[in-house]
Amino acid sequence: MTVSWCESRERREPFLRKRRANMAASSCSSGVRLTAFMIQLVALFATGSSTAQVPLLLWSSDSVRPLASPAAGHITSNDQLTAYLAAAFGSGPHTVLLFLQDKLSKDDFTVFGGVFGNKQDSAFQNLEAALQSSSSSVTIPALEWSGSSAILALLQEKLGVSPVLVDADTLSHLTINASASNLLLINLPYCSGLHKSCKEVLHDNDAIIGEVLGTMNDKNVPYTAIYTGLQPSRVISEAPLSDRSVGRTLLQAVVPNVKPPIMFNVSGNPCIMLWAQNLSVSLSSTAEWIDLAEQTPSLTGSMCNGSSSLLVLSYPSGFTLSFAMSQRFYPVSARNWFTLDSVQLQSSGQNASFTGGRGIYAPAEYSFHCQSVSSFQHALLVPTNANPNTSQWRVNFIDFQIQGFRLDNRTDFSYASDCAGFFTAGIWMGLITSLLMLLIFVYGLHMIMQLNTMDRFDDPKGPSISVPQSE
Repeated sequence: MTVSWCESRERREPFLRKRRANMAASSCSSGVRLTAFMIQLVALFATGSSTAQVPLLLWSSDSVRPLASPAAGHITSNDQLTAYLAAAFGSGPHTVLLFLQDKLSKDDFTVFGGVFGNKQDSAFQNLEAALQSSSSSVTIPALEWSGSSAILALLQEKLGVSPVLVDADTLSHLTINASASNLLLINLPYCSGLHKSCKEVLHDNDAIIGEVLGTMNDKNVPYTAIYTGLQPSRVISEAPLSDRSVGRTLLQAVVPNVKPPIMFNVSGNPCIMLWAQNLSVSLSSTAEWIDLAEQTPSLTGSMCNGSSSLLVLSYPSGFTLSFAMSQRFYPVSARNWFTLDSVQLQSSGQNASFTGGRGIYAPAEYSFHCQSVSSFQHALLVPTNANPNTSQWRVNFIDFQIQGFRLDNRTDFSYASDCAGFFTAGIWMGLITSLLMLLIFVYGLHMIMQLNTMDRFDDPKGPSISVPQSE
């Protein structure tokens, strides 16, 4: 490459100011036009891979060998880029401007390119204008990234020259020999988060690109420009497919850690099962609730047989919950039913008893489930109030499910009989209201069908109809 210093900087200052004014006017005019480049770029970036990759934009003031647009999600390999550059720079001298940014990823274009908002707010206005005004351009959204100096070494090999590091100011003082190949390297920074935001840094880099391209146009030297990054600014590690869960899941859905049910076994066979999200107890109407479900109980004292079951949960905090169940045959339904007869809460030598047989029952082969089982609001557990010292004790079980019979050596609950009835008060109100409106409609329709038209009319040419009136 042939490079020589021409004129002093002082003699070139008026020319530089004039050229920069022209560049500013060109930038304003290019900002008015909505570029198809950014739309195409976002469409190609919509589907991508999570491997390390950098985008590459190539355009020329003369002409460049076309390249078919890659499919969405395709990553261009280094071998494919090598073959393309070998065909594009295979013959004749070429002047290549390599804008090499410290970091660059496709997300920089989608976030700071003003694609979905105001185009005037884009950080790549000069770049968009250059791609629009060029006779031909090539967009590679995802280029396989193998090293920080791969693209520079590849261009140096294809052009057969060493790179010359320049900037926007020094380029205007250089004489470029267009009859020989030239490789001009312009390094661009990336945001470090210390002084400027990423958008401000990219906007400054875009201004440098516009100034360099304006200088090349003033020199009337044909060129090919490449804009890419030394390394990706955002790298997402890709986990092996075997480690991923197969199926569709909500990205923001948190899978709860479901604790196993409490199970009492006899001779290795399950006999009683209980599960609840909360087993809350309170020793007075003003005391705080204590959730016993967060503790691991002891099942000492539990028992079960064909007609009755007793589940005793002794907690390290000093509380003891006992669930007494029984089953019997009812001739009316011709089947066995089990009931939760009572629940006892013991603490510090005192106990409170709650009767549950009235509302907690299910077929013997089923389990019982209820969203809320409490002793104070819509009470399914009725306090006996036998002990005045424990008359203020309360229990509240959330998402409660229990089964005391016919587990049949299984490790999960049988079909649940829920405490919520099939016909709620709202359903009954809706049915009765609909029936009442239907009756009104039928009655009105019947009245309309009973209307009859007149069978005799006055003849204007004949005598009028006389209706005798007599008492």
